[in-house]
Amino acid sequence: MAGDADDEVVAVGGDLSLASLETAYTHGAFPMRLGGLSGPLGWWSPDPRGVIPLTGLRVSRSLRRSVRRYEVSVDSAFPDVVEACARRADPTNGWIGTDFRDAYTVAHEHGIAHSIEVWSQADLVGGLYGVGYQGLFAGESMFSRERDASKVALVALVHLLAADGDDRRLLDVQWVTPHLSSLGAVALPRTEYLQRLAVALTAPEPKWVIPPSYPGPVRTR
Repeated sequence: MAGDADDEVVAVGGDLSLASLETAYTHGAFPMRLGGLSGPLGWWSPDPRGVIPLTGLRVSRSLRRSVRRYEVSVDSAFPDVVEACARRADPTNGWIGTDFRDAYTVAHEHGIAHSIEVWSQADLVGGLYGVGYQGLFAGESMFSRERDASKVALVALVHLLAADGDDRRLLDVQWVTPHLSSLGAVALPRTEYLQRLAVALTAPEPKWVIPPSYPGPVRTR
């Protein structure tokens, strides 16, 4: 995920401690370095902001076939997903350095960061990770090694977040890229996003298990 700094960077500096991450995400910002892995730490609040409405995910016929093809799991290979996302990122303009991997792994160990894994037999072929607070899930990155694998992870995530029908939940995808737009992402003005965020933070945290409504195979631990 990428964007232009302009007025989207609301702060520079600080650290990636749990307290810093919680403050940022619950106030509508997220960390990403400026100018590549060695650049200063920026705190971004895009305007407009990309979100995927939980009732608006677009699942094509071919994606439905892929959902039935791959197994999915939750939080079973978090470090591997982050590492795969880091390797996928543009090395000249990336942001998932060792410090980010360590920080999000600590957040995962504290139950704040989560991953969805996609498997083809014994192989991890796709997935995504992000940060969850109450009814907010802020997607950070995704990767795919086989056709539609990252999209399958997103389908599983939406089913998980929507399982109990609580419409206060918010799936944040940072920016609306052509890829995410094809899946139903929409752009919200920053003010509207912050209003939606405040509502999402009043919702309970979802259960981090793939629900029975998910139409594909699920890998159990």
